[in-house]
Amino acid sequence: MAPPSSLMHLGAFLYPSGHHIAAWRHPDAVADAGLNFPHYRELAGLAERGLFDMIFLADTVAAQNGIGDRLKRLSYVSWIDPLIMVTALAAVTRHIGLICTATTTFEEPFSLARRFASLDVLSQGRAGWNLVTSANPYEALNYGWESHPSTQERYERAREFAAVVKGLWDSWEDDAFVRDKASGLFFHPEKLHLLEHSGKHFKVRGPLNVSRSPQGQPVLVQAGASNDGRQVAAELGEVIFTAQPSLEEGVRFYRDVKERAAAAGRDPAHVKVMPGFSVTVGESRAQAQEKLQALQQCIHPEVGMQQLSYLIGHDLSGHPIDGPLPDIPKRDSAASRTDLLISLARRDNLTIRQLYERIALGRGHHQVTGTAADIADEMEQWFKGGAADGFNVMCALLPTGLEDFVGLVVPELQRRGLYRTRYEGTTLRGHLGLPRPANRYAASVD
Repeated sequence: MAPPSSLMHLGAFLYPSGHHIAAWRHPDAVADAGLNFPHYRELAGLAERGLFDMIFLADTVAAQNGIGDRLKRLSYVSWIDPLIMVTALAAVTRHIGLICTATTTFEEPFSLARRFASLDVLSQGRAGWNLVTSANPYEALNYGWESHPSTQERYERAREFAAVVKGLWDSWEDDAFVRDKASGLFFHPEKLHLLEHSGKHFKVRGPLNVSRSPQGQPVLVQAGASNDGRQVAAELGEVIFTAQPSLEEGVRFYRDVKERAAAAGRDPAHVKVMPGFSVTVGESRAQAQEKLQALQQCIHPEVGMQQLSYLIGHDLSGHPIDGPLPDIPKRDSAASRTDLLISLARRDNLTIRQLYERIALGRGHHQVTGTAADIADEMEQWFKGGAADGFNVMCALLPTGLEDFVGLVVPELQRRGLYRTRYEGTTLRGHLGLPRPANRYAASVD
């Protein structure tokens, strides 16, 4: 078996019925997937059978696209809270990492630190937190705000939030608890530490009422693509999820984030860049294209227009669907995704319909449709070409797309010596080759 440094990492990005916007309408889809625990249990089992490092569940604290008629054809409007879902999945899996999203804009550090530390204990070291700052305007309305704070304010809060969470995760040293029945000593008091944080956004005393977790700290994941987002990712992220539509852009992003990490005093090898790969696999190229076209035919034009409007940050409903993309005003939040979509439309001279069809599966992530060899070729090129340490796999349709990937692509990657043939470690950090953080208080005494 090849050494760990030569092996790519894989995450299964689980969207309820699949990543294609019309997946829920497909005859093979689980239409109520967002509320269907047996469905997610099957997906987690498939990913674990495929030896994935992790599963990843995204989240937003609002119905995706507004209210009323704007939502009636969309499936991603009602789903089980991802942290509750991955907690349930911890009980029915043994190896796979469990990552979900939580926002620094509307959460509180103590509550979040406690929940993720609890998940890490419960799962015996498989937890990860995807740190986001929130961009959906409807989220702000759910928390009594008319609009989001500026990007600068949100990232400033995020940095302090993460610092508080990481500090709370070190409340207890690893050997604090002795639980000595004979002496009556439950823990060593000198190994308990108060955080006593007082900053611009938070004042938190501590300690956390959960012991230090098996990984020391859950894995911290980040997905920023803007300049501010990349900087936060380089400073804090241990896994970086990113949307890069081409190899060239992937290489630039990879190099930039690794250089920023080094400048921040971090080991770039401990920052794993994992672009999203939107995949449709067939036993032949023709079959793969047929699978994708079957999904494209399920797109209602109203849904395509609404989804593109949401992702690009501008209402396109007054423009001809078969006309060109109009000039799009600049926006503060999620600007990098807007720029990516505008660039794609201008580069390929796409109409609005063609653009929403182009992103119906990947939402700006790189798309690959073909045989197992085709997809493995593309992954190998990105992996060896300095664009990725691994991939966040986004299947168009679930569960069948993940079945195809595990049954066809995984053996091809293993045949090429690019992917593990068994789990070597027991924690998510072990899968990723990440070090276990030393407790800051214990380290200061040594």
